[in-house]
Amino acid sequence: MSSYIDSSELTERTSRIVEVAKKAGADAADVVVSEGVSQSISVRDGQRENAQASENRGFSLRVFSGNRVASVSTNTDDDIDALVERAIAMANVSPVDPYASLADTERLARDVPDLELYDETEVSPEKLAERALAAEAAALSVDGVSKSSGAGAANGRVSFALVTSDGFSGGYRRSFSSISASAVAGEGTAMQRDHDSDGRAFDADLFAPEEIGRRAGERAVRRLAPRQIDTRHGAAVIFESRLAASLIGHLASAISGSAVARKTSFLRDKMGKQILTSGLNITDDPGILRGAGSQPFDGEGVKSDRLTMVEDGVLQHWFLSTALGRELGLETNGRGSRAGNSLSASPTNLIMEPGDKSQEELMAGIGTGLLVTELIGQGVNMITGEYSRGASGFWIENGEIAFPVSQVTIAGNLKDMFMAMTPASDIDRRFSIACPSILVEGLTLAGR
Repeated sequence: MSSYIDSSELTERTSRIVEVAKKAGADAADVVVSEGVSQSISVRDGQRENAQASENRGFSLRVFSGNRVASVSTNTDDDIDALVERAIAMANVSPVDPYASLADTERLARDVPDLELYDETEVSPEKLAERALAAEAAALSVDGVSKSSGAGAANGRVSFALVTSDGFSGGYRRSFSSISASAVAGEGTAMQRDHDSDGRAFDADLFAPEEIGRRAGERAVRRLAPRQIDTRHGAAVIFESRLAASLIGHLASAISGSAVARKTSFLRDKMGKQILTSGLNITDDPGILRGAGSQPFDGEGVKSDRLTMVEDGVLQHWFLSTALGRELGLETNGRGSRAGNSLSASPTNLIMEPGDKSQEELMAGIGTGLLVTELIGQGVNMITGEYSRGASGFWIENGEIAFPVSQVTIAGNLKDMFMAMTPASDIDRRFSIACPSILVEGLTLAGR
């Protein structure tokens, strides 16, 4: 993989842009820059299907003129003067924003801790191809798998730097490696497909490609010969861990400061109130070593500390940037996030703490219900909390898996679902939303 500028050199170049902006008349300014490289290989039927490599660089300059702010982006810093001139001209004609400003200097991070986010390991395209082929071969070796839907492997690195006119200057690097496989079981209209994958900051932490392929194949075979179930109300549903993360993702969206400020969240009036079952805790921790969502500082240079977002079922915090905090009469909690020219607020490593029962014990406890292994569609209304999504999985009878099911619609309201959650003990901490399987009781299942 080709080399690229490290974070310290990016910081130096970014500082020059801020200096030019201040000299040109900006009251304040900050610049975010990222530069990275990535490569990926996909295979199908034992042959390389696609190979991609990319290099990218992006500069985003934000300038303030009184209570007006504007941002511009570019992929090069060859003409800093023109970039600054355009940004200041835009700021001068922008509407007044009483909340926009740089972060308060006392909230800025004073050091950049090493969170072990960067792996120096070089992975060649040939090695990526070997991994993808090994994952596919393992999937095809599973009894009942009829063909491959493909497998892939990827690797990449990115450097970030942020400099503000108020004195913050910092940068860090991230790396990633991933492997995925998708398998098909059965033939014709009876075919079933499933997948598995892994992604890590450090290449050596990845599951073996053979394990990923095997799991993809086994998951596909388990789904053969699904049945439909009758419509029923008040049903118990267990969302397996990787799908339960979507429920916690909906909660994260609902407690985003931007959704609260714009009154587009069904939890906008729930601060300090019970939103989950008593005893449940959800934390957001940016300081986890090698964490998928870890960061030494946020998109404004603010120190990001561990927060208990929900404690004993009670909502304690919104995700806030400086501007969102001011709009809501609060202070930033270091969750400012940059995406191009926009600055919002989002979680880092969001974790629902596990319970003390395994998924099997939860099944035994409910006796009858649905284990969900796939969700379909995006039927969630974040203003009202109404939830309706297609699903497939396995029907549970007498506390054990009885048969696969498909063509089911799960319906409920997230406010009620959150209050009816019981987490299992099988937490998966690989991803930025880490949670165990979750039992939700009292849902409607629409079938035949």
